[in-house]
Amino acid sequence: MRLPSLLCALLLALGTAVPTASGQDVLIPMDQDQTNHLKAYGVVYWALQQGQSVDWLLNYRGGSFMASSTQRLQQELRVRGVSFQTVNGAAASEIISRVESDGSNMSVVRLDKAPDIAVYAPDRAQPWDDAVRLALKYAEVPHDLIYDRAVLDGKLQQYDWVHLHHEDFTGQFGKFLRFRNTSWFMKQRREAEDLAREYGYKKVPQLKLAVAQRIREYVAGGGFLFAMCSGTDTFDIALAAHKTDIVPKEYDGDPVDPNATEKLDFAPTLAFRDFEPVYNPHKYEHSNIDVGPPPPQLRDPSLDYFTLFDFSAKWDPVPTMLTQNHVASVKGFVGQTTAFNKDTIKEDVVILGEAPNRNQARYIHGSLGQGTFTFYAGHDPEDYQHFVGDPPTDLSLHEHSPGYRLILNNILFPAAKKKKQKT
Repeated sequence: MRLPSLLCALLLALGTAVPTASGQDVLIPMDQDQTNHLKAYGVVYWALQQGQSVDWLLNYRGGSFMASSTQRLQQELRVRGVSFQTVNGAAASEIISRVESDGSNMSVVRLDKAPDIAVYAPDRAQPWDDAVRLALKYAEVPHDLIYDRAVLDGKLQQYDWVHLHHEDFTGQFGKFLRFRNTSWFMKQRREAEDLAREYGYKKVPQLKLAVAQRIREYVAGGGFLFAMCSGTDTFDIALAAHKTDIVPKEYDGDPVDPNATEKLDFAPTLAFRDFEPVYNPHKYEHSNIDVGPPPPQLRDPSLDYFTLFDFSAKWDPVPTMLTQNHVASVKGFVGQTTAFNKDTIKEDVVILGEAPNRNQARYIHGSLGQGTFTFYAGHDPEDYQHFVGDPPTDLSLHEHSPGYRLILNNILFPAAKKKKQKT
């Protein structure tokens, strides 16, 4: 069952609310005192599954959580190694009053229902190939795996939140032409071509465009979309190219439309505009949306980071939720799409995080119709440059990862409801 429109609920009441807490409560701090930031999100999700509401205290101690204390909740927190403290009714009321006071840049958001989650990825995809699946597994958040067939068969409506695996929606198979003779690449291509024919499309780019259009409809109807790496820019490139052919013959058997650039239509895109596709089949790049990493000889992970914007918790609760963290700067990481060229971002899209002194955004958010989308550049927040065949990231070694916290903020985002102002 779909959740009600989040934006309407959040923005109906931007004034101060001072709810009264009673009995014994559990405070889950999310600042430096937390022993496992990532597992904390999983416990909150678990509590929502049990029918328990949780208050998200925006900008209070790193975006802490508070809920009514139960023996089961405390046991779950201990089992998962998550720090918490019990507070009596008076202390909880004092915290809420402080958070919602007029002079604070803090606010309370009520989480009411665990969202139904799906990851758009092929069955052959390994869990460690995608940071979101790693985060979900480590935080113990249940989710389904869906792909093109499920999307085209109308099954998106079963989910509140959908993540796009690092997919190539242009139908160029990730532009991995150098791997064209490997068994995995040939299998991927054969499966995609067979599915295209099954659904009546002559080639894979047409199939992928249809999938992208269905996902766009899902967002407009109230869905929450999250994407990383090439799942971000190729999604919009495919939508913009719905009137033309931008795919070289090496991938779809026929040449690029000589007037492709002029025929691009940016009206249907979610986040990007005025970009230019890369038509070279051998260049590992889809368009100038992606700024890309510096050359290897100039690449220094210790100097690569981006900063999160500080939003008003009371007036801008949505971006505030999405940027909750215990640090203001997050280390950068490389992907097929590493950073977004700010000149190609639509004016109504909110930049949540950007690289200082560069014309780059790393983390952006926007809305379409009744739904929202969030795009996060890069592949794996704790693996600076992930290569094909690299071992998986062990999140037990990165339990305080600020980069992974941003992913998990998005998982709880659809469960949020701003407390209504008292009259």
